[in-house]
Amino acid sequence: MPFTIATWNINSVRLRAGLVERLLAEEAPDILCLQECKSPVEKIPRERFAALGYGYMVARGQKGYNGVAILSRLPIEEAGAQDFVALGHARHVAARLENGVVVHNFYVPAGGDKPDRELNEKFGQKLDYLAEMRDWFAAERPERAILVGDLNIAPREDDVWNHKQLLRVVSHTPEEVAALSEVQEAGRWVDITRQDIPEGRLYSWWSYRSPDWDAADKGRRLDHV
Repeated sequence: MPFTIATWNINSVRLRAGLVERLLAEEAPDILCLQECKSPVEKIPRERFAALGYGYMVARGQKGYNGVAILSRLPIEEAGAQDFVALGHARHVAARLENGVVVHNFYVPAGGDKPDRELNEKFGQKLDYLAEMRDWFAAERPERAILVGDLNIAPREDDVWNHKQLLRVVSHTPEEVAALSEVQEAGRWVDITRQDIPEGRLYSWWSYRSPDWDAADKGRRLDHV
């Protein structure tokens, strides 16, 4: 059974519910995975999405932080959620389709500003989170599964606007790239985006702090399928 899937760091699903509705109406993916919902599950405006045909949802939520949700117009059931590193964060949820395919939706910690676990606790938490992801997928190797989400790592040189300049910037450091590669190998994950578009610069994120972000085009590919 073919189906389409989209992933989006929405940065507040309640604040941007109108944009979600627009995406669902215009692009009509069968499944939409959202990250950084910043909402308790019960306050996600699921009725608005159900009115567009997306009557199924599994989610994990927090007030004001993190949060992941899977919206679907195909029947799904919850397939678990992991709290890696025991942070108490809503960063993963999984859903199982009727055909047995499991969709994993992740929001990996950003990692703070300094790429040094001794100086920056958040960077250490990010590396530990990825290590636990690796170990979990090695022990529970998926057979029919899709992993999507904001993984907060741009692994390739052409996934960033300037490879050399960003080598010591969190999201493109060698430590993070190696950790993500280990996760990929443990779960035998295939980077579908790069399988389809093997060469050339690809970005999914641009800094909102830059007033000329569109013209400057200093992006990173942090979101993955």
